[in-house]
Amino acid sequence: MSKLTITLWDFTWYTRTGPGEPFEDLDRAFTEAVARGYNTVRVCAMPYLLFGSGLDTSALTFAPFGRGYGLGTRWYDVRESATLDGRAHLLALFQAARRHGCQVIVSSWEYQQSSSFLTGPAWYEALRAVPAERRANALAGALAGLVDFVAGHGLAEQIAFVELHNEIQSTWLTEALSPGEPKVLGLRPYLEEALDTFKARHPDTPVTVNYARVPHAEMRGIPANVDVAVFHPYVYGVLDELIGAFALRDTAVPFPQERARRELLRPDAPDLADWHPEQEWRSAATVVPAREVYLHDWCDPARFDRWLYDRHAGYHYGMAERLRIWIEVAADWAAARDLPLVFGEGWVGYTPLRGTFEEGPVGAGICLDAVEHARRVGAWGTVVCSNAAPHHPMWADVDLQVTANALFAGRR
Repeated sequence: MSKLTITLWDFTWYTRTGPGEPFEDLDRAFTEAVARGYNTVRVCAMPYLLFGSGLDTSALTFAPFGRGYGLGTRWYDVRESATLDGRAHLLALFQAARRHGCQVIVSSWEYQQSSSFLTGPAWYEALRAVPAERRANALAGALAGLVDFVAGHGLAEQIAFVELHNEIQSTWLTEALSPGEPKVLGLRPYLEEALDTFKARHPDTPVTVNYARVPHAEMRGIPANVDVAVFHPYVYGVLDELIGAFALRDTAVPFPQERARRELLRPDAPDLADWHPEQEWRSAATVVPAREVYLHDWCDPARFDRWLYDRHAGYHYGMAERLRIWIEVAADWAAARDLPLVFGEGWVGYTPLRGTFEEGPVGAGICLDAVEHARRVGAWGTVVCSNAAPHHPMWADVDLQVTANALFAGRR
């Protein structure tokens, strides 16, 4: 199999198509991707919306969150409104992929945040209306319908493989589990049933699920019927310290507003309690905590970077070792099952849009180390970095992406 050099277009390929936005012109985005050494894009293909919800998808309007909310974040910084015919736009993606010699990894972020970008809550409400224990199977049916649609237009060969959902243990699918039940282990029967549902309709299309980080303590919970081993090795390290210090993901702990002002925020930042989108339902429609959006929106990016750099030395070895060990654990698990291995996201973690920790010398070094590890263990596919895509500043670092993709593909 040819190596997959992957750029992560997630849901942004449909949320940011307005004037001047990075995906206003799909052909331009593909041209730039190929010039950087990529041959694969990984996307949320909005399968449940288009092929499961029953909603009219002929005029979907995606828009900013309002009040400037999310404009300092990655992925949420929608600048312009745009109205799309959902199925026509999906078809346009696959047609452009064929013109540029690229493949598409078909995934879904719907039970995490995709629906929050639409101007109305119908998509979100349709997702939530599916009983938790039936959600995985509903996604499988929708994805099978999507493959029918793509194949019906003679474009099935552009599908590299299908993922049931992104980072499965960080989704609303986990609402099917009992309190305290291990997520990877608990989800296995639901996922195996869903994968069989998809395979019954498309036995020749590889299908899988993927995992945040590498669930090294629960690898036995990965479904036995996946066709591709897919992991997202975000090592965090020093970023974990920042997330913990400011309680960004632990809403049971009070947000340290004054400490944030002293160490990270811009002088004009409002209080956390005063920062929200115009439509409150949109906050509920995303798994990213409001306090993390707030900090990314209102931090001084230089102060954020400096906070990480000041503490990075104490984490350098541990982060490097975690990356190496996780990649080797993933490779060993895949090899034992004779499965191709893919790293569809990864390396440090979620940082502000204008933060440069992962784009700077430390982050670039981590990217190159990760890609070299992926090459060394014989992975089928990898990203250069999750931030290496048209909607991130790292896209401008052409040399890093060309170098990393050539390294992974064995051209260097």
